[in-house]
Amino acid sequence: MNWKSAWEYYKDIRPNNLTTPKYKHVFLLLYWPIFGLVFMSLEHIVPIVYKKLLGRELIYTAVESAQDAAIPFCEWFVIPYYFWFVFLIGMVIYSLLFDIRAFRHYMWFVILSYSVTAIIYIVWPNMQPLRPMEFPRDNWMVDIVKNLYDFDTDTNVCPSIHVLGSLAVCFAGLHSKTLRHWGWKLFFVISTVLISLSTVFLKQHSIIDVYAALAVGAVCYVLVYFVICREKKTGKGIPQENQLFPNT
Repeated sequence: MNWKSAWEYYKDIRPNNLTTPKYKHVFLLLYWPIFGLVFMSLEHIVPIVYKKLLGRELIYTAVESAQDAAIPFCEWFVIPYYFWFVFLIGMVIYSLLFDIRAFRHYMWFVILSYSVTAIIYIVWPNMQPLRPMEFPRDNWMVDIVKNLYDFDTDTNVCPSIHVLGSLAVCFAGLHSKTLRHWGWKLFFVISTVLISLSTVFLKQHSIIDVYAALAVGAVCYVLVYFVICREKKTGKGIPQENQLFPNT
């Protein structure tokens, strides 16, 4: 699969043929803005509505572990933490253009795991009290972390969406038919590990949030890769999804 093949495949896409088997996978992209609205509502609107209706603050359960105290704050992890956005968006673009099978896997993992996480946030509002009051160093990376704290609240943290999103990219990459080189596989694993570690070293998450994300991710992995997106064989024994680009 290459840029020319991708252009030939998508050049005829129109609003009136989006529901056809050839292009209906594009609709999975709608989940991103939908989840964004849900998450922002949980972060900023629900607490206000809760206070207006009941006259008191929404109560959050603090999530922390003794292990968190043993993990030092390290501002260097702000680099993999923000790389997460490139990681997610990059896989969306690449898989949509060059590996639709991986795109389906990726998006269904995100849809399932993020939806479960949103439900957990709704029925069990949680937060983490781990952010440092004073920083051990003063440099430009610490300034970025301070801005991150101002932008991102310390609520709705367990399970960690950062970890789940990284797992989604990693699994899609490891199962991709076009990214089979061992270097790519190593890249996906190392990136996922570093991003997951960044959440606890920046005190954005408790280690419990990471464990919870790994548990949710394990269940969603089985459901997506062995149930929802299970390949159906054609009469020649070739997976139907691999015939999307028969000339490549």
